[in-house]
Amino acid sequence: MTKNKVGLAIRELHRSENDLAAELLQASSRHKAEHDIFYLGRDLARWSQDHVRELARHGKNYDVELDAEPHDEPRLLATVRQKGAELIGGHHDPALLLLKDLREIHRKAAGVSLDWEVLAQTAQALKDSELLALTKACHPQTLRQLRWANASLKANAAQIMVTP
Repeated sequence: MTKNKVGLAIRELHRSENDLAAELLQASSRHKAEHDIFYLGRDLARWSQDHVRELARHGKNYDVELDAEPHDEPRLLATVRQKGAELIGGHHDPALLLLKDLREIHRKAAGVSLDWEVLAQTAQALKDSELLALTKACHPQTLRQLRWANASLKANAAQIMVTP
């Protein structure tokens, strides 16, 4: 039963990392003019994609088969989201969309961070040194993603909100 619970935690973290990578890539694509968002967003997404690969590799130890390749956003969904972003941008300040995207990245990164913490505590309790090493390698990068989203929000929020 313990193996199944750990497998479920790995599966959920794998899904969450995929979602975070997709959110970072989507925000990066929508805000190409914001160089910090575009380039750093892509770099930070690669970290989550690497985590997806590592989780898939380690999931086998817990009888969990996961796709080692990060999920690409399906083209149709990407097109729908892009059209939605264009419509929103046409009626609202595109900077508000940036705030929305940064808030979503922050929320997702916070959730991923909590999942890494659960997995780290589990690895310690099980004395699984390989799983613990994985959490020690990946969790700090997630914390960096979280800090980046928070710093970007702080750097942009006031100007976006008070500029007519």
